[in-house]
Amino acid sequence: MASTDSSSAYPLEISVEETRRLLTEQPGEVLLIDVREPFEYETAHINGAQLIPMRQIPEQVGALPKDKHLLIHCHHGGRSLRVTQYLRAQGYVAVTNIAGGIQAWSERIDRSIPTY
Repeated sequence: MASTDSSSAYPLEISVEETRRLLTEQPGEVLLIDVREPFEYETAHINGAQLIPMRQIPEQVGALPKDKHLLIHCHHGGRSLRVTQYLRAQGYVAVTNIAGGIQAWSERIDRSIPTY
């Protein structure tokens, strides 16, 4: 029987390894959102990530899809966790923070992405 507990279906936080798995196995069902500033995105970014700086999230809430699993990341995971919690408070169930952010992605998934 499928669980009706949304927290188990969409955990608050996942690893970069789990993020890579979701992006690979469910490409049309997940959306990677980078909430860092544009200058950070220019320095280092994950291909396919949509840049929406944290300060712009409140004005973008209505434009974000509710039919996709939103994976939120920043530099280390702090800002993205706050955005994840904010979006959940706005009624988005399928939203998850990426623990460690792009720093962990660069260290454990793709060393070609610069660290800063």
